[in-house]
Amino acid sequence: MAPVPTATTPVETTITEVRPAPTASSLRRFAFPLFALVMLVLPALPVPDFWISQSNYIGLYALVALGLVLLTGVAGLISFGQAAFVGVGAYTAAYMTVTLAASPWLALVVGIALAVIAALVLGAITLRMSGHYLPLATIAWGLALYYTMGNMEFLGKYDGILGVPTLTLFGQDLGTGRGLHVVIWAFALLAAWACSNLLDSRPGRAIRALKSGATMAEAMGISTFRYKLVAFVLAAVLAAISGWLFAFFQRTVNPSPFAISKGIEYLFMVVLGGVSHVWGAFLGAGVVKLTEDQLQVLLPRWIGTSGNFEGIVFGIVLIAVLKYAPEGLWTFVQRRLPRSDRRRDWEGAAPLPAREKPARGEPLLQVEAVRKQFGGLVAVNDVSFSIAAGDIVGLIGPNGAGKSTTFNLITGVLSLTSGQVRWRGESIGGLPSRQIARRGISRTFQHVKMIPEMTVLENVALGGYLRGSSGIARAMLRADRAEEKRLFAEAERQLARIGMADRMHELGGNLALGPQRLMEIARALCTDPALLLLDEPAAGLRHKEKQALAAVLRQLKGEGMSLLLVEHDMEFVMGLTDRIVVMEFGTRLMEGTPAQVQASPQVRAAYLGTEH
Repeated sequence: MAPVPTATTPVETTITEVRPAPTASSLRRFAFPLFALVMLVLPALPVPDFWISQSNYIGLYALVALGLVLLTGVAGLISFGQAAFVGVGAYTAAYMTVTLAASPWLALVVGIALAVIAALVLGAITLRMSGHYLPLATIAWGLALYYTMGNMEFLGKYDGILGVPTLTLFGQDLGTGRGLHVVIWAFALLAAWACSNLLDSRPGRAIRALKSGATMAEAMGISTFRYKLVAFVLAAVLAAISGWLFAFFQRTVNPSPFAISKGIEYLFMVVLGGVSHVWGAFLGAGVVKLTEDQLQVLLPRWIGTSGNFEGIVFGIVLIAVLKYAPEGLWTFVQRRLPRSDRRRDWEGAAPLPAREKPARGEPLLQVEAVRKQFGGLVAVNDVSFSIAAGDIVGLIGPNGAGKSTTFNLITGVLSLTSGQVRWRGESIGGLPSRQIARRGISRTFQHVKMIPEMTVLENVALGGYLRGSSGIARAMLRADRAEEKRLFAEAERQLARIGMADRMHELGGNLALGPQRLMEIARALCTDPALLLLDEPAAGLRHKEKQALAAVLRQLKGEGMSLLLVEHDMEFVMGLTDRIVVMEFGTRLMEGTPAQVQASPQVRAAYLGTEH
């Protein structure tokens, strides 16, 4: 690990520019355009019509699977009901073109609108659930939509709608084969490009943070429910587009392809291909579709009788994949691709907006008789203390004294049973974490909370979420690159501040515990806080690393930042803090200078069980 810079170390000397090898960069840069070119010109090549038909199915399935990559693989929300949204798009296209004689392209707009409305309503209800309740809820509304489509007289009930016209574009009849293939794959490739752009953006990092739980994301100012709803709506829109295309491909629509079993099959495609990888959606859709067709021919020949045995085979395959390749088949492909680090193109980017810092000595935080009770257990009992601008205050006590609970009460992770928390005179007790973060309070956690699959640089850039403004649409169209450069320039600056700039391209999950804690501090600094709360920042650090960290914290104090830290290393606390608050059994035992705390018989008794 690189040494942590002291207060006199120039930040610039710690920045190391890492450039990927030209070969790796070139291969990755041209992989998507080459794949897109092959799929778009395939109909013009002398290939059998059967190949085109199979490729059409793969493109349709991949669109739905892409939505599940966002929803399940990235956001961590399991849904078995995506086939119902495919049905919304398909039935809208069929009804409007057959019954109302409307334009197919108007049907696309209406189908997407209906899918968005349905997703907003269903998401508002079901996304507040957690654990096994969420997938059960998706099964419930998937079944409800399926039976609704099958029982509507104007939709033809279970016979469906026949005679859907072919799709036309600029007066050209696209038919159901080669002409439609270009449209299907144009939508699929555009969706893949947009999803890749989204995941590599400010809102994309917010969506990726959902899988690690709400606590850290909310502490960075992210509305986790909002982004769950965003992922849910995007998945529904992609499914509806697939259904719209499916209607013109099949030219007939009935409820059978939108049953819950099809929803499970879509989820199987994603798990098989690579649940958190955009290109895993295409791989999974292709493997499932091609294998399914081959099994329908081979299994009756091998077994000697006809029947729907593909489900048994796929069940066995799924078990094997979950055991031996839990990240899906795409990981085997990815291992053979050259790794390409993020290109460092943010040199000279304009600084992010910074908040006005309080004047030294200004009262910042007042904790007034806060109390937290869990049933009959009082975890924090009428604790009071205050912090002024420029102070470093320590919060110490034996294990179970209530220090981390007090942190959680200040930052809105837990609600107050009674008492008040004031920030610069404003009552913030009871506000959610993200609103408290907006006011300039940031924190780290006792148990490191980060996203293992993201690089150190991306994890730290997540802390700059509140300092950016680009939304979903700009991210998907890649119109947010200027802001992204500013975010990454700030993230690198904070990593340089703690001596980790040379490790910014490593995956967060590959770091040891000590560097992970330093990365958390850099992420908290990226929020531009006026008050920084550090929960055991020195845990897992070696002696020299602790000394260097203490130097960084003193430097922050010299720059006007205030700090509140929980720490068990008494040498670290005593040599760093201005004042110390000692807790025992959820109550405030005493408050004073480090020298006063060291001399206190009460403190010795709390730690050692005796006053002598």
